[in-house]
Amino acid sequence: MSKAASACRFNRAIVRLPGESVINGLRAGSGENPSYTGVCNEHQAYIAALQAAGVEVQILEALEAFPDSVFVEDPALVFPGAAILLRPGTAARGGETAAIQDALEQQFECIYAIPPGCFVEGGDVLVTPSKVMIGLSSRTNIDGADALGKILEKLGRSLEIVTTPPAVLHFKSDCGLLDDETVLATEQLAKTGVFKGFDQIITPVGEEAAANALRINNIVLLSDQCPRTAETLDRRGYTVAPLSTTEIGKIDAGLSCMSLRWLD
Repeated sequence: MSKAASACRFNRAIVRLPGESVINGLRAGSGENPSYTGVCNEHQAYIAALQAAGVEVQILEALEAFPDSVFVEDPALVFPGAAILLRPGTAARGGETAAIQDALEQQFECIYAIPPGCFVEGGDVLVTPSKVMIGLSSRTNIDGADALGKILEKLGRSLEIVTTPPAVLHFKSDCGLLDDETVLATEQLAKTGVFKGFDQIITPVGEEAAANALRINNIVLLSDQCPRTAETLDRRGYTVAPLSTTEIGKIDAGLSCMSLRWLD
């Protein structure tokens, strides 16, 4: 692959096993529940894909009290040497931050925390080489974004506050970083101009879910329900690993939200 991908280099990750309660996970619509067995199978394939890409994966036990706790990216943000405890923007997920704190303290020297009254979910945060982008949404408010910006300053990073499109759960539901210069995004997000300066690949109509692709070292993890996007990425020189998201997608989940990733 010709383009650099320093922001997509990882060798460590944390995941959490789905509990049986995952079938009751939050979702925007009123569709059918996912199959617990199906979610587990998809999650195991996801872990295997991370490992095949060269990542050492720490697997945390399931938390039955928190149906959405499999989505470990939302209650925390990690960088080399430092982790930030976030505050999910829905009450049902409030306890997930405390539940993951011990695991983070074992891995990182510096732990920061978003203060009470502020809300940030990791699904709204896109880390690029030049800046950290945060999309305001129903789960992330301006107070949370401002608080995150102050912490990032201590880490020598800058924050850009943007807006997540209406009716979109998280900013990264509609975008994913493919390398240091390239973003995969839905048309509705790209046309807002937030990715000015990036090479932008737009998802085909009907494959908007592909935008939540996850670049891990030399591999791009992509939903197997998006064959036209896979063809586009293949033509652009990316190595794509399709993964099933049929069941996990029933609770508005994608690929990035199921792990916390960093370069140690």
